Amino acid sequence: MEFTSQFILGLGALLVISVLASRISERFGAPLLLLFLLMGMLLGEDGLGQIEFDQTGAAFLVASLALAVILFDGGLRTPYSIFRLGLRPALVLATFGVIVTAVITGLAAMVLFDVSLLAGLLIGAIVGSTDAAAVFYLLHTNGLQINERLRATLEIESGSNDPMAVFLTVSFIGLIQAPDTSLLPLIGAFVWQMGVGGVIGLVAGAGVAAMVNRISLAESLYPVLVLASGLAIFGLAGAIGSSGFLAAYVGGVVAGNRMRRARHEVRRFHDGMAWLSQAGLFLILGLLVVPSELLPLAPAALGLAAVLIFIARPAAVAMSLTPFRFPWREQAFISWVGLRGAVPIVLGLYPLLAGTTGSRITFNVAFFVVLISLVVQGWTVAPAARRFQVQLPRRAIGRRLIELDAPGLQGRELVVFQLVEGARAAGMIGRDLPLPPNSRLMAIVRGDRLLPSVEDRTLTADDHVYLLAHSGEIEELEELFGRVSLQPAEQGFFGTFTLRGGAQVGEVAAFYDVELGSVNPELTLDEYLRSVFGHGVAVGDRATLGTLNLTVRAVEDGRVTRVGLQPRSAVGHDRTAQVP
Repeated sequence: MEFTSQFILGLGALLVISVLASRISERFGAPLLLLFLLMGMLLGEDGLGQIEFDQTGAAFLVASLALAVILFDGGLRTPYSIFRLGLRPALVLATFGVIVTAVITGLAAMVLFDVSLLAGLLIGAIVGSTDAAAVFYLLHTNGLQINERLRATLEIESGSNDPMAVFLTVSFIGLIQAPDTSLLPLIGAFVWQMGVGGVIGLVAGAGVAAMVNRISLAESLYPVLVLASGLAIFGLAGAIGSSGFLAAYVGGVVAGNRMRRARHEVRRFHDGMAWLSQAGLFLILGLLVVPSELLPLAPAALGLAAVLIFIARPAAVAMSLTPFRFPWREQAFISWVGLRGAVPIVLGLYPLLAGTTGSRITFNVAFFVVLISLVVQGWTVAPAARRFQVQLPRRAIGRRLIELDAPGLQGRELVVFQLVEGARAAGMIGRDLPLPPNSRLMAIVRGDRLLPSVEDRTLTADDHVYLLAHSGEIEELEELFGRVSLQPAEQGFFGTFTLRGGAQVGEVAAFYDVELGSVNPELTLDEYLRSVFGHGVAVGDRATLGTLNLTVRAVEDGRVTRVGLQPRSAVGHDRTAQVP
């Protein structure tokens, strides 16, 4: 009884501390996952907690459960639309890119640790993949806003590159233990893992969505049903020898996009569960490591981390993404956000479980590389986005968005604006508001009073205006209700003037006295920009039109709806696609 009470007390206190640690992360910019990792080390046998934990099998079980939740949650929040922007480059990164990274890093490990070629390649394979937990967390925190194509590429890559890393790790373990092993069965196993894992994710994800849409349950039970289904998808794929990592991610994508009921509740619940899984995962991995064992390996492991961060990852990104016409600044940012996290540490458990020679050293090296990656790269993601000029300007006003799940209202939100003094809508009558076509004025609250007859009311500063709006129209509403003028950062990035995507290139060129050259003047700005960016167009993309810089401000259903315009000489940096 006493031990049970002490255990529950310790667990509860640990969770409270973990939650409060998020404030430290926000204040100092430290990656929260790094704090959990250090907390686990502090509680371990070399730390203040003096907890001796060497249960590799138990750690592997907990880590697998946590990764299943994290990957499934990452899929749930991934809209189909990002696959149009980032699927092909992400898949090249997730396969060919992992191989390039593993080979370069493995050759460096062979030299730095004076081990055999296979042992070095095993280390390279273990640290060859980016980590979904780290990438998903860092891209969705601290208000980081980047080009949607960059976000799509990074998220899809991190959610789908684990099968290649697992394949390489298992293959090299097999070759170390049995050098005469044929490669053909190993290749067949990889094809099975990728193909069957993906099919299971597609079919099972559709099944989960169908259950949620058709079965009537208490609202609080839908999130539990979806979570249990995600774990079942991961377990089913793994039980038949395919990739549970890929199945969980794909299943989450399909389920998240097809669910029509309780979507808001499911996502909020899974956000919390994913956070708890990340905390538990990094805590237990921190407990498993013995810091005193890392010190003798530190110089060589630090050199290996440097090779991985500054040579292997950039080389893999350049070789993978150059055919897709990614600008060098975007390639540099993708290289820097190649974060290593829980997955390499979990893969480091594979040699321990297999009992290969030097497996403890391999695990410690993987752990050290992850630690350096989280410190160096994880701490600097936001500064890197600014340095490589890929961060979009933050929106200037606060707003509260409530996603609606009711039939016929999918893709729409209840938006609440507090009217800013001097905004365009101030002084206008409700019926005269120039609202976007899919937006409707629902209510006006002045002070604590709900005003009747909103169509006849004149809006004043500090009114709270409630609207039903399509997600693609939020920026227009911000300019109507929340901005007096464009912020300086936005003027510098998007340009001083804003045009509709349907405006004709010829009309724009005539107004600004610009030579079009071979460009068809009858094209709309939307058609022109989509012809420039063959890989798909995203907010923040730039192209030149004579002496003008055009910057994509808004995209809806793959089409450019709003374009920023500025003379090229007024732009301090050039990230444009040059068009003759």
